[in-house]
Order: sequence, then structure tokens, then C-alpha cells
Amino acid sequence: MGNSAHILLVEDDESLAFVIKDNLEKAGYQITLATNGEEGCSVFTPGIHALCILDVMLPKLDGFACAKKIRSKDSNTPILFLTAKSMNEDILNGFKHGGDDYITKPFNFQELLYRIEVFLKRSQKGKAQQEPILSCRNVVFNTQSLTLIVNDTEFSLTQKETDLLALFFEQKNMLLKRETILNQLWGDDDYFMGRSLDVFISKLRKYLKEAEGLSILNHHGVGFKMMVKEL
Repeated sequence: MGNSAHILLVEDDESLAFVIKDNLEKAGYQITLATNGEEGCSVFTPGIHALCILDVMLPKLDGFACAKKIRSKDSNTPILFLTAKSMNEDILNGFKHGGDDYITKPFNFQELLYRIEVFLKRSQKGKAQQEPILSCRNVVFNTQSLTLIVNDTEFSLTQKETDLLALFFEQKNMLLKRETILNQLWGDDDYFMGRSLDVFISKLRKYLKEAEGLSILNHHGVGFKMMVKEL
């Protein structure tokens, strides 16, 4: 995908929008700019936009509601929230509505570029992988299509959910420390990132509720273990 990827930017602050758009275009990205949540939802195009950057505080429709509408059209495209530091608790609800990550304003532009590059590389890696990484009993997990099938129920996963579940499968029956997961998938292991991880763990457990022989165990204060009971 490289730096020619097409990014949807939804930001109502004219000055900030100009700075982000200008710098991303200089980095080689194609940018679609929308200035309110309703416009952002309407211009989002599955298969065209490789990533969405949504400010949380938007007119007409806030970033969380916009993310929810985008997710109704497309379950795979990564969504990155721009948020004020005071909104850290609110962003947990954003993850529940399909967000993948967030960055707190004011932010270093190099950090934003890094976050974008990480997401796009993961998306490319998933597309390059042609086979499901796990198929056993009543579960099929496919990192290419970002899908998890349990019995006959198919769940469409976000990129972050896919990355986390893939990490668990790669390290099945082994204890994964919280800081290891956070540093590998979030790039940081501070307190709030830990709260974010808990939201994603809860979502994965919900998906895997009917999975035979699969469970994510919590080792309090240490980390998590994906238990896979072989036939």
C-alpha cells in the first residue's frame, strides 16, 4: 500500500485540519477531508479509504457516532480517534463502537505518522496472508478477511481486534504479560492504554463465548492466557 494510501480525515478545526492534511500529503498520502461527522460518514468509501482519522468533538455527528456508522458499512478499515486528554474515559466507549486506536491532542506529528504506518503495514500483512491462522473444532479465524467464525456465526473484526487475537493464537497456552501486549500493539503501556486493552479483551471474550475449548484467562495484575484445549 505504501504512502499512496487514501486516508479519510474528519476534523472541524480549520487550522488543525490544514496542518494534518498538508503534512500527510507531503508524506505521500491521499487525503479526503470532511469537516463534520455527517459529511465524514457520507464520503467514506469502503475499499478506497485505507484508514480513517476522526476527531471526537465534531459538529452534527460526533466522532463515536461517525465511527459506528462507518463500521456499519465496513468492519475492517482502521479508525484512529483524535481526542482531548480530558476525554480519555470517553474514548473507551469509542473502542466499543469500532475504533482501533487514539492519539491525544496536542500530538507530535511524527507520532501520528508512526501510528498510520503501523496500521497500514498490519493491513497489508493481513491481506498477504491467504490462509486462516486457526481452524479447529467450531472456530475459524482469518487474518486476511478480519473474520472470526464460531459455529455458523461470523464476526467481522477490526484491525486491532484481529491483531490482538492473532497474538493470542500465536502464543496459545502461554501467559502474555499486559506490558508485552500493550507495547507490541499499542506502542505504550501506560494506565489508560491498559484500560483500552481490557475493553478489547471483553470484546474478544464475547465473540468466543460459544467457542469449544477456547478461553482467555485473566492472571490478575500480570496478564492473560489463551487456553486452547486440543482434541
